[in-house]
Amino acid sequence: MVTDTQHPSESGSATELYGDFDFRLPRGFEVIAQDTKLGPQILESLAEIENRLEQAVAQTSRIADVASRHLLNAGGKRVRPLLTLLAAAAGGEISDEVLDAAVVVELTHLATLYHDDVMDDAPKRRGVDTAQHIWGNSVAILTGDLIFARASGIVADLGQRAMTIQATTFERLVLGQLFETTGPDTDEEILSHYIKVIEGKTGSLIAAAGLYGSSLSGAPESVVQMLGRYGELVGVAFQLADDVIDVTGEGKVSGKTPGTDLREGIPTLPTILLDRQAAAGDVEALRIQGIIRGDLSTDEALEEAVSALSAHAVTQQSWDIAYQWADDAIAAIEPLPESTAKEALKSFAHAVVHREA
Repeated sequence: MVTDTQHPSESGSATELYGDFDFRLPRGFEVIAQDTKLGPQILESLAEIENRLEQAVAQTSRIADVASRHLLNAGGKRVRPLLTLLAAAAGGEISDEVLDAAVVVELTHLATLYHDDVMDDAPKRRGVDTAQHIWGNSVAILTGDLIFARASGIVADLGQRAMTIQATTFERLVLGQLFETTGPDTDEEILSHYIKVIEGKTGSLIAAAGLYGSSLSGAPESVVQMLGRYGELVGVAFQLADDVIDVTGEGKVSGKTPGTDLREGIPTLPTILLDRQAAAGDVEALRIQGIIRGDLSTDEALEEAVSALSAHAVTQQSWDIAYQWADDAIAAIEPLPESTAKEALKSFAHAVVHREA
């Protein structure tokens, strides 16, 4: 599933850092606040992006307007717009076109959340009832489509390359959801399928943020490719970490209820690795596999499953894999000149994995 979890470990007072604009830096980006030039520029840009988002979702129809504003008004960390701005700052200049691209990325993300909540039959999103829970599946799906349409209208003014980025990203988002829904092909290895789904559903849009920001900032093509690759890798690292958090019992830190994926029978990295170990004859893995595949409807049974899987070596192996994706993301931008933007991107790659601490 696509996750959009609020984390209480975000930085301190937003008002202290940013004046009247009530915005908290997500973990990993705090270094921006200490830069007297980039910090205010990012603040001003994010405030303008928020205004443009409000304008972009506005509809003349009452139901369309209320439904379109529902998730936007519920909040969010605006990580994708922030990454778009930092990609521009790392490779060139933050232009008006970059601000529009940041709006496009966030609108696209919002639209996928409406659709994803229908697919998952999710009751809550960002602490409020989901659109499908309030208005039904049809309204939720159509609202997502409306927001996609608004994003397309904005990207149409950003040039041919931006349109290609959007089309490719949209295709990958849909394919990621389709692959998750249909499962692996008969001859497809399940871990490869799992990574393919994450690359489509999470990595693709964060990669788009890197591509948009850098390409519209006037950066050289080599830099554009670096930042696109960074986004892809850090997006996968984020989702891998999120899936491991589900079985580590660290819900109080992440905001995610431990065991959700286990109860819903969703394959994630720890369970995929556990199945491998069980197939290889690991007795403890076989025992835990039996618990996980049993009835997890009670809180006691779910807690037992979470505790058992968390204690097995496959959980640490899963963390190691997530760390490697984050390290690869950092390596992808190593050739960039040193700057606050680069440092923030590197710190963020670490932060998305180290959320258990």
